[in-house]
Amino acid sequence: MFKSLLRLRRKVIPPAPPEAAQPRVDAETLLRRMEWTVLKRLDGLLHGDYRSLMRGFGLDLADLREYQAHDDVRHIDWNVTARMQTPYVREFHEDREVFAWFLLDLSPSVDFGSGSLRKRELAAEVTATIGRMLTAHGNRVGALLYDGSAASLAEAVIPAAGGRLQVLRILDAVLRFQNRASTRDPAREKRQTDLGDMLARAENIIRRRSLVFLVSDFISHPGWESRLALLARRNELVAVRLHDPLEAELPDLGLALMEDAETGEQIFVDTCDAGFRRRFAEAAARREQALRQVLARTGVDCLELSTHDKLDAALLRFAHLRKMRGKAGGQQSVSANAMAAAHAARTTGTAQPS
Repeated sequence: MFKSLLRLRRKVIPPAPPEAAQPRVDAETLLRRMEWTVLKRLDGLLHGDYRSLMRGFGLDLADLREYQAHDDVRHIDWNVTARMQTPYVREFHEDREVFAWFLLDLSPSVDFGSGSLRKRELAAEVTATIGRMLTAHGNRVGALLYDGSAASLAEAVIPAAGGRLQVLRILDAVLRFQNRASTRDPAREKRQTDLGDMLARAENIIRRRSLVFLVSDFISHPGWESRLALLARRNELVAVRLHDPLEAELPDLGLALMEDAETGEQIFVDTCDAGFRRRFAEAAARREQALRQVLARTGVDCLELSTHDKLDAALLRFAHLRKMRGKAGGQQSVSANAMAAAHAARTTGTAQPS
C-alpha cells in the first residue's frame, strides 16, 4: 500500500531535484531573460511610464485625495481642505533620483513551489524586473537580504547605487544565498523567521526617505507589524507577497508527509479527509485576513505574486490598481488572492508537501 502511495505522490507532485542537479543560473543570464521577456512588454504596455508603478513622494504634484489615517500631515493641502471642508493631501511623483530598497526574505519557507517555479526564484525575478526598471531611469537601488538568521543581516547589505551593474550585484547576492540554502546548517533551521529583525535592521540602514519593496511570503514569527508601521511612516513601502496555490488549498492526494521548512517538523496527514482540507483552507483564509488588516492599517499597498502567474501580468494589474486607488480618493487596494497557509490545520508553522 505504502509503495503505491509513494508512486502516486511522485506522480502528482514530483520532488524537486537536488540543488546540485539543478541548472545554475547566473545573474547576467537571469537579468537578460527578464529584460527580454518582461521588461520589453511592460515598457510597451505602460508606454514607458514606469511612474504609474510607484507614485509617491517628490517634487511634481501628481494628484489630490482625501486624507487617510496613515497619511503624513505635512502633505495636507490647506487651501483645498478649506474649500472642500474635508482634509485633502497632495500626492507627488517620485524625485528625479529615487532611492529604492529591496528587503528580501530568503528564509527556508520561500524554497517551496508546486510548479516549475519556487517562491525564491520568483523573488529574484521581481527584484531583477523592478530594479532594472528603476535604474534604467537613473535611480539608485539597494538591498537587504535575510535568510532567517540574525547573522545574515550583518553581512547582506548592498548599499544603494545606480546602473545595470548594481542590479547584477543584487541578483548575484540573491543567487549566492540560494546556493547557501542548499548547504544550510541544520542547527540554524530550528527557529522561525522573524521579519521584525529584518525591518529593524532596515530602519537603521535606510537614512533618507526611500521607496521600499518588502519581498516576502510573510510566514513569520508574530510581532513584526509595529516595525512595518514605523518603516511605512518614513518611506513609501510596497509589500510584495510571494505565494503558491498549494499553500492555500490542498488537493486530494491521499496520505502525504508534510514538513515545516524552517523547523524540520514532520507530520503524516490524510488529504482524502475533506474535513482536514477544509480546516487547512480556513487556516489559510485567517492568515490572509490578518495580513490584509495589517497592510490596510499601515497604509501599505500589496503586490500579489503567485508562482503560477505571469510576472508582467501581475505588475500590470498592480499598476492599474495604483491608478484606480488614486482616482478613488486614496482608498487602500490590497489584493484578495489566497494567503499562504503556513501549515496544515492541525499544526503551526510553514508546511509544504515533501
